[in-house]
Formats: sequence, structure tokens, C-alpha cells
Amino acid sequence: MSFRECLPSDPEATKLLNSYFTSRELGFVGSSGYKIVFPGDVQFIPPHGVFLVVETDAGPTGCGGIRAIESALPNERWFEVKHLWLEPGSRGLGLGGKLLDELERRAIEFGATDSVLDTNSSLEAAAGLYRSRGYEPTEPYNDNPNATNWYRKTLRSQ
Repeated sequence: MSFRECLPSDPEATKLLNSYFTSRELGFVGSSGYKIVFPGDVQFIPPHGVFLVVETDAGPTGCGGIRAIESALPNERWFEVKHLWLEPGSRGLGLGGKLLDELERRAIEFGATDSVLDTNSSLEAAAGLYRSRGYEPTEPYNDNPNATNWYRKTLRSQ
């Protein structure tokens, strides 16, 4: 397994993101339906962020990004995890945790003090992953109409 840095507009990243959005639409819990917001490339250009594709022997099997956002306090630098996704056949192998660890490592290199993310309550496995990696529930930091849960983790350089 390896990580390939690319932009969300990369053909393989776009294919994975489209799979992600399709799965979210089909399984979304919410009154107004899932709102698709395809990520822009500029948010994921280092040192403002990075987007990664997970490569295995089977080919591209997952993706995710982390991007700088405005933090609640002036002495903090927040990076937000976005679109962490693994194809169904590659789940349960620890790849999601490795991808999250790599995104956090890169955020620390970019100067992050905290990592934040939002998710929907229907994504129980994702919430379990985030909690197992030290993310704690926090107050909403954005107005994402798809989100029902928000998490935050203080990052420390290794």
C-alpha cells in the first residue's frame, strides 16, 4: 500500500470521489437529501492541504484529503479532514486508519495544531475510526448540511 499525492480533479481521484458521493446519496440520513460539493483543487495544494489516493496491488482503492480552515482561536491552526473513502472491498484492512494517520502527519508538517472533521450519524464505522484515533466530539465549526457530528483532535508532532 502507498499514497499518491494528487488533486481531486485527477481522473482516479474523481472516480473514487464519485463512488463516495454515490454511496453517500444512497445511504444518507437527513430530511433534505445529500448535498454534493465536489472539492476544488486549490484547497489541496501544499502547504494549504493535500489530497491522497490509496494505492494497493488492486489499484486505486481509496482517497482523502486535509485542508487548512479558519480556526476558532488565533493561536491555533486547524486542518479539516475531507472525503475519507475506501472502496467497500478494501474496508476492514486498516487502510482507513493508515490514511488518516498520513493526512494528520502531513497536516503537522504544514503547521497544524488541530485536526477537525464533520460526518453524518449514519456513518457509524467512520465515527468509530475517528474516536479510535483520538478524535473527540466538538461543537459545530461549519454549516455543512450533510453533517450531524463534528470532531476535533489536537495534533502533536511525532
